[in-house]
Amino acid sequence: MKISVITVCYNSAETIQDTLTSIASQDYPDVEHIVVDGGSKDDTVAMVKAASRVTRFISEPDNGIYDAMNKGIAMATGDIVGTLNADDFYIDNTVLSQVANVFSDPSVDICYADLVYVYAKNTNRILRYWQSRPFEQGLFKKGWMPAHPTFFVRREVYEQWGNFNLDFPRQADFELTMRFLEVNQLKSVYIPRIWVRMRAGGASNNSIRGIIKGNIEAYRACKLHRLEVGPFFIARKILSRIPQFFRRAVFR
Repeated sequence: MKISVITVCYNSAETIQDTLTSIASQDYPDVEHIVVDGGSKDDTVAMVKAASRVTRFISEPDNGIYDAMNKGIAMATGDIVGTLNADDFYIDNTVLSQVANVFSDPSVDICYADLVYVYAKNTNRILRYWQSRPFEQGLFKKGWMPAHPTFFVRREVYEQWGNFNLDFPRQADFELTMRFLEVNQLKSVYIPRIWVRMRAGGASNNSIRGIIKGNIEAYRACKLHRLEVGPFFIARKILSRIPQFFRRAVFR
């Protein structure tokens, strides 16, 4: 069983080495690492080209992070597809083996786990703990979604149900996971373990304005799929993040 991991990047020289090393050090043998670069002007391209375990690499302008992810999905040849951004890295070298173990059950379409947000300059210091849960119908109407960097999908799921919707430049991951889990009710497995360390400050979380715009997009995504969400959906979604700052992460 081959696992494809897609990394999208742009001017990521300060952080991408952690991502490259994390994937290269996985103990699972059959990994395809695809890097999609948006035409970086720093040392990102040179670093990727020097990496020993990158399988496929392109560098060209794109229309944002989710357009780049769609390019990576189109390039993927693995049975299972996941994404790991250029400022994220796996918690240890067993994550992809755990993923493969989940998908040894042929009835499983999707799996996901937990992640921790860490400080950009000190990745051993935890800012937030995104603890997920087994999926139940109705969760997306409450603003819930799985941690996307831990989200792995059989490649045929993308082929049947589509890629990231570029009408949602900040919340395409929310729309896609909702489409797979809530709308099409694909079978998923939640693994209650931390799989990813994510540096704080991503595109949808880098400002109050960005957070508000992202949550408006999430509201539109719910309406697109005819989920009944009320006027307090956005406030509820924002407030649901507060417990993440107080949970204590347990590394297992």
